[in-house]
Amino acid sequence: MLTITQALYDQIVAHSRADHPDEACGVVAGPAGTGRPERFIPMLNAARSPTFYEFDSADLLKLYREMDDRDEEPVIVYHSHTATEAYPSRTDVTYANEPGAHYVLVSTADTDDAGPFQFRSYRIVDGVITEEDIEVVEAYEPA
Repeated sequence: MLTITQALYDQIVAHSRADHPDEACGVVAGPAGTGRPERFIPMLNAARSPTFYEFDSADLLKLYREMDDRDEEPVIVYHSHTATEAYPSRTDVTYANEPGAHYVLVSTADTDDAGPFQFRSYRIVDGVITEEDIEVVEAYEPA
């Protein structure tokens, strides 16, 4: 299960809406080994595409160095789908190279009449997609 604060949830949705019609992408980092998403890091979609996202390689290298210096890891890797449901595409599965991360997809298309977006989380390990529950909390319990 992904447990995420309302503030982080809102930031991911806002970034996804702001970059529409292009796909948005980013990371939420957290202290290594905790599984707790804490630091929102919106990234630039280097592909600038409504159907594809790509992290800029220089930005990604900088991010990983920064997380390493701060003893953090990517807890959430997120991106948006602008015209389809929030479900990983074959390309998304190919790029899913963080087996410990939650892969969050936000659909900014109204594909299910449930509202203007979907917010869903998956684990993607060795090409296997597993959807997981999401708990949105005001704040995390003290460690």
